[in-house]
Amino acid sequence: MARRGAQIDKKREDFDSIWLEDPRTLGLVKAQVEDPVLVRTRRGQFVRSAIKVFCAKSYHAATIKEIAKDAGVSPGLIYQYVNDKEELLFLALQLIVFTLKQGLPEASNRVSNPVMKFYACFEAYCRVIEENRDASILTYRETKSLAKEHINFIKDMELQTNEIIAITVRDCIEQGYFTDVDVELFVYHTIMTAHSWALKYWRLSKVTTIDEYIVANARFLLSSVLTAKGREALDAKLSVLPAH
Repeated sequence: MARRGAQIDKKREDFDSIWLEDPRTLGLVKAQVEDPVLVRTRRGQFVRSAIKVFCAKSYHAATIKEIAKDAGVSPGLIYQYVNDKEELLFLALQLIVFTLKQGLPEASNRVSNPVMKFYACFEAYCRVIEENRDASILTYRETKSLAKEHINFIKDMELQTNEIIAITVRDCIEQGYFTDVDVELFVYHTIMTAHSWALKYWRLSKVTTIDEYIVANARFLLSSVLTAKGREALDAKLSVLPAH
């Protein structure tokens, strides 16, 4: 158990290295502290507390003092790593897109079949949403509260993530597994289906599990675009997606 805990901590540390040390992020959010390891560690701690407090009280009602209390530090310490509450929100909203940007390629690279690459991306997307439901909802509620340059940064990251899924869709079209679907619209339909797990969790969690949700919606999405060649060639692989 201790070893597993250490592995989880190491995985989070590796992720935080990517998430909180992105050059553009460091350019937009300045810290008084110069030690990059300390900046990464403290910002990760403060952001996760901020997500909890923002979701419980709303961004506008929450205070740095309340976030500091949740993190077990003084408010003054937080101001050594961010200038204000808005920068904490900006970092918090990056959590989802950075997690997706890292997780989707990892999932896609585990399989070779083009359709299963799409399925792997959709599954990974849904699981990221499941693991970060509060941050997902916060993204919808509070993105408008960011400064314009921060909003543009988040939008740009979303487009980069969408492109990972779009590549799998274009590959399926080019190889004759998908019909000539509008790629961008299909990608947005895919990600909105994943987001719905968090947005409507209050009801969906009572009628299905995340595993069932992924399988059922993967079937819905694929059935709308698979060609005859796709269905014939992938019968064996798609048998892992039982009908509900």
